Amino acid sequence: MTTLYTGIGQLVTNDPAQGDGTELGVLTDAAVVVDSGRIAWAGPADRAPDADRRVDCEGDAVVPGFVDSHAHLVFAGHRAEEFAARASGRSYTAGGIRTTVAATRAADDETLAAGVTGLATEMLAAGITTFECKSGYGLTVDDERRALEIAARSTPETTYLGAHVVPAEFADRRDDYVELVRGPMLDACAPHARWVDVFCESGAFDADESRAVLTAGRDRGLGVRVHAGQLGEGDGVRLAVELDAAAVDHCTFLSDADVEALAGSSTVATLLPGVEFSTRTPWADGRRLLDAGARIALATDCNPGSSFTSSIGFCIALAVRHMGLSPAEALHAATAGGAAALRRTDVGAIVPGARADLVRLAAPSYVHLAYRPGVPLVREVVAGGARYTVGRRPAPVPEGTA
Repeated sequence: MTTLYTGIGQLVTNDPAQGDGTELGVLTDAAVVVDSGRIAWAGPADRAPDADRRVDCEGDAVVPGFVDSHAHLVFAGHRAEEFAARASGRSYTAGGIRTTVAATRAADDETLAAGVTGLATEMLAAGITTFECKSGYGLTVDDERRALEIAARSTPETTYLGAHVVPAEFADRRDDYVELVRGPMLDACAPHARWVDVFCESGAFDADESRAVLTAGRDRGLGVRVHAGQLGEGDGVRLAVELDAAAVDHCTFLSDADVEALAGSSTVATLLPGVEFSTRTPWADGRRLLDAGARIALATDCNPGSSFTSSIGFCIALAVRHMGLSPAEALHAATAGGAAALRRTDVGAIVPGARADLVRLAAPSYVHLAYRPGVPLVREVVAGGARYTVGRRPAPVPEGTA
């Protein structure tokens, strides 16, 4: 059965050949046809083909489903006390991860699965139709494997992050832990993962350790991702480029050489504004990256320690306010940019052949995502052609007011 979505006041396609000719490919008075979970047609409403059924979007804006390319959803417990301590002046360190590791190891599969399902439901309500999910809170062979098995029930974008931090029991045996991660743990986890990732950072893993883990994962057929530049400048960004990583994430602290390397590569710089908000660290400079010619993505980094949010709209607003992005650039980074960070060509855009992932906003323009921060603007989500009604329309802004 085909469905015609018509009455779209503003349609963001992410196809520069459409509409206004910008990167967003914006059309006004537009329509979209969905057939068997895919986009069959998109264009001006007066040229729309017939369909089996019709949905009137009543002048609302429609954007591509958001693509969240960095999230840690398999965990137990919370770290609210740590957040409160940071709000009182304590700085963020990678060591807090071990608190979540202890709680996650102690939790049963049903508890962990329920947590992932709950957060995935939150993400869908926020308009996220594709998301990545990492392991990294187990740090034993069995706990990392089961984390990936649980994550794979909700997303195909699963990432093996055994190299998150060195667990306490290996504190005096770092080399042994690296060998475990690139050996027996990788053997157990690779069948359940699409990606391998490393936290290449002070307090976590250095460049040599990271390279050993990443190349072992790559040799097993996994794509490469890297955490780097969160706590300070280091070697992680250039290591990511050297290994042709799909993405290097955080990028808060970058040297000129890092920016130059990213600009000359296919590696996407994923910005995670929820982290800077939560940890009170400096904001990543998205403007610097874009002006240099690097490609960027925006993601939530939903996790219990440094960014416990599933709201991509909130992250878009933060990126506009604090990272130097325009509303158009932020939206593109959270859709097409996220798709590039996952090396996906079937999501992040409303073009024929793509997955039918649409977000109908209770607003006349995508700009309202940043213009009305904190307001639940997602009215309806279409994910793979399936429709989900999310919430009621917010109160309209009266005409003629200042």
